[in-house]
Amino acid sequence: MNIGLGLPIADPALLTTWARRADAGPFSTLGLLDRLVYDNPEPLVALAVLAGATQRVRVQTEVLLAPLRDTALLAKQAATLDRMTGGRFTLGLGIGGRADDHAATGTDLRARGRRMDEQLPLLRSLWAGEPFSVDAGPIGPAPARRGGPEILIGGFQPPALERVARWGDGFLCAAPPSWAGGLLDSVRGFWKDHGRTGSPRLVAQVNVALGPDDVAAEAHRAMHAYYAFTGMPDRMTAGLLTTPAQIRAAISAFADLGADELMLYCYALDPDQPARLADLL
Repeated sequence: MNIGLGLPIADPALLTTWARRADAGPFSTLGLLDRLVYDNPEPLVALAVLAGATQRVRVQTEVLLAPLRDTALLAKQAATLDRMTGGRFTLGLGIGGRADDHAATGTDLRARGRRMDEQLPLLRSLWAGEPFSVDAGPIGPAPARRGGPEILIGGFQPPALERVARWGDGFLCAAPPSWAGGLLDSVRGFWKDHGRTGSPRLVAQVNVALGPDDVAAEAHRAMHAYYAFTGMPDRMTAGLLTTPAQIRAAISAFADLGADELMLYCYALDPDQPARLADLL
């Protein structure tokens, strides 16, 4: 099972340091989350910079909120990043759920699932070189990967899990092992029901903070602020893993569930965390 690193969002200027240290270590992927009405870097722009600062490691949105974005522009941006990284880009997508993000883009929160169901086939069509419409031709550039960048889809409800089988290459699972097993089995079931060959790529995520007490405290504060909109931030921060034993147990549990990759997501800015996590691995 590969191990990736989810990047903190509080200071974009530090991310190149994190990326270079991850690139020199055992990590497979750099992940970056997405919000609009929040103090975080725009992920496609940030990942383009990080891809240019690294040689080996993949870059991944985790997850990009597709319904907030114009589909044709997203297709062009994703294909460009995929092409310029030599296929090192993974497009993780989700529908989101923050009302303020939709207010800022003039999109309908209630229609976000339907909108994504319209976006996914259009993205695939544009990456295949098909015209946008009868009034607009193809949108380049051609991506490095045939069929377009790898698409991973995140979510918890059956419609989201079925989207993986209909349009995706795999699933982003942001749930603890005790809950994740059922989600992974559902994705595998939808994959089979839709006649897909092979297996979906399964990528899990856990939140970690490895280091002195102040690192864990900073991560706790950042997570609490980020998840405040849910009304249950304490429940989210309770899952923060802060010891080597906890992190190793999570790695073992997700390996047993058949995950292909586990993203260790960091909320504290301490740039020594990649080295500590690398030593743990």
